[in-house]
Amino acid sequence: MAEQTTQSNRVDAQKLDPNMKLEQTGELGLKWLSPKEQPFRLSGFPWFHQDGVYRRMPVQPKHELPPAVNQLANSTAGGQIAFRTDSPRLAIRVELTGKANMYHMPATGQCGFDIYLGEPGDQQYFGTTRYDHTQLSYEVVLYEFPNTELRHVTLNFPLYQGVKEVSIGIAAGSRIEEPLPYRTDKKVIVYGTSITQGGCATRPGMAYTNILSRRIPLEFVNLGFSGNGRGEPEVARVLTEIEDPALLVLDYEANAVGVELMKRTLPEFIRIYREARPEVPILVVSKIQYARERFEPALLQLRLDMKKVEMDTVEMYRSQGDANIHFFDGTALLGTDSYNECTVDGVHPTDLGFLRMADTLTPVFRDLLKGELA
Repeated sequence: MAEQTTQSNRVDAQKLDPNMKLEQTGELGLKWLSPKEQPFRLSGFPWFHQDGVYRRMPVQPKHELPPAVNQLANSTAGGQIAFRTDSPRLAIRVELTGKANMYHMPATGQCGFDIYLGEPGDQQYFGTTRYDHTQLSYEVVLYEFPNTELRHVTLNFPLYQGVKEVSIGIAAGSRIEEPLPYRTDKKVIVYGTSITQGGCATRPGMAYTNILSRRIPLEFVNLGFSGNGRGEPEVARVLTEIEDPALLVLDYEANAVGVELMKRTLPEFIRIYREARPEVPILVVSKIQYARERFEPALLQLRLDMKKVEMDTVEMYRSQGDANIHFFDGTALLGTDSYNECTVDGVHPTDLGFLRMADTLTPVFRDLLKGELA
């Protein structure tokens, strides 16, 4: 009897709500294309031309990477596919390197793609891949319109999983064209932590670097390494290899563990990068407030002490004549009202948190990039 009661009380929303049912794609009669080929544009993978894989760091770096960074580089956070097509139906076929397995981040953010339609400056969210997250692969219809019309498409890669292969399906006889170009070939490089990587957005387009990429017409490279953005000199050396940098953002305080590590790594990271890239603007961003700071004075004091190290480091370089290095106080990145309601777990932002971060950082980035955007 108890078992029958349990069965009758079990809720299966996917059966009860038709809007939550997974679509069965079946035989679509589509032509499948690889985004590795022209005229598709791949962004966010600086070494793709060299290695041919969806990876954020080189397969064989000249400087040995920390093992965790090397593994996390296979997560495709910040990667994008852009193109134009007149196909009335668009689908995607994805083979992941691992299954969804996070307890505080939806599979749609960890392993899914999402799609934006519209030209740069007017990209509008349209949908997200919905699939059986117990599987390693999926095939999903992204849109189906009654009319044939040239549409500008941007697809955002998964944030917390690797992608072995991806294919784009279009209706037979439809055409594919290259997307509208970026303002320049320069790249915005953002180095940091799990928050930078996009934990814990519900879908890829809501990572703050992806939000910024819709507002600033340049390629963004997301180099957030969950739990492992620790400012190692080896990582700094690899970052110097990225061609055509427009801006380097250092947002790794949350993984720096303590004041001494920040004192040791930040000046050296900047020195290494500056020797190779003397004119590139550098922006150091201190971390967001954590919800527990209100109740744990030691946690608040640690953030204040870390922020002082960052401010002092930037001021040291500026006093030595480096006018292209800047500091931004991240205390209010989640806003000043209800900032503690903007995370999943007191640390990692929700979509609301990431939107607030992007809203705060947009004018800062635009100011530092005004030479590229003019």
